[in-house]
Amino acid sequence: MSKAAEIDIASVSKIYGTTTAVQSISLKIPAGSYCCLLGPSGCGKTSTLRMIAGHESISSGDIRLGNTVVTDFPPAKRGTAMMFQSYALFPHLDLIDNVAFSLKMKGVEKQERHAKALEMLKLMQMDAYAGRRPAQLSGGQQQRVALARALITDPEALLLDEPLSALDPFLKIRMRAELKRLQKLLGITFVHVTHSQEEAMALADLVVVMNDGRIEQAAPPRVVFERPATAFVARFMGDHNVLSGRIVSVSDGLITMEVPEGQTFVVKGEGREVGEPVDIGIRTDRVILRGATDKTLGFNGVVSNVEYRGASVKITVAGAGSDDFTIIVSDADYFAMPVNIGEAVPLSWALEDVILLGRLSA
Repeated sequence: MSKAAEIDIASVSKIYGTTTAVQSISLKIPAGSYCCLLGPSGCGKTSTLRMIAGHESISSGDIRLGNTVVTDFPPAKRGTAMMFQSYALFPHLDLIDNVAFSLKMKGVEKQERHAKALEMLKLMQMDAYAGRRPAQLSGGQQQRVALARALITDPEALLLDEPLSALDPFLKIRMRAELKRLQKLLGITFVHVTHSQEEAMALADLVVVMNDGRIEQAAPPRVVFERPATAFVARFMGDHNVLSGRIVSVSDGLITMEVPEGQTFVVKGEGREVGEPVDIGIRTDRVILRGATDKTLGFNGVVSNVEYRGASVKITVAGAGSDDFTIIVSDADYFAMPVNIGEAVPLSWALEDVILLGRLSA
């Protein structure tokens, strides 16, 4: 296998007519890392992947792979390989010829390309099926063949467009483990587009959260989980509640904010001005139900929903300007003292569990 390459995306934009799909993003993906581009539909993640691959032209900016600017290179000259969501296997060819197809296009003679294709199928534990056609395989098996076909060119980076979206939940989890194993084994750079937070957290060394054509945060999974950079990241990852308001005072490293309903809350922070809009995040699993409420570290809310999840229970509460303030408690704690929909409950949290969220400059 060839060595992995760092991918450097420098001020890259993609404009379709009057629509800006990607707005001047800059990102360095370290060589040999597993990077997930994560975000809702239409956030620009697939356009970004396709620009790295060369399947989409760049409106402005540059992409560098290793030491080479590849902005104007055709896909075959970039040292990347792309695995498409649909797998795009040829139905009339057996697996050996499917996997060897790109080598055939390069004029590699039959014996050599077949030997290499068999080697790739072995890597995917699919060599026993070498003579079969794609229609005789399950979805998970087809995916392995598509991976073998992408990897046969010895790419420096493998680009994956929602590779697990067509699989059932159990197979998804198995294939996730397989992708992680492969990436570690081959040591090449993987860039993987997904809209699943769980998938990104399970796979990535670097999670890049995108929204509306921009990068909201690029960090290791644990940082994105524990210290979301913006209100969007906090909400999208689903593990923080967000309260929004205006700053009413700043003193001694504490910011006091007021929500439109009139309650005030404190958060550690500096460098902000009175009157500025502000968002704070509170971890869903750190909220204390029926805790003693310091008015600036909690509020009284009304329970709007209760969801049993096995090991935990998710309680949704309305209050402090939020319709869906969420508390995650253990099943043991919940059933020791359950709450009912419509019940008023005091909620509280520790100052250490409140995060001052940033905002993207317009």
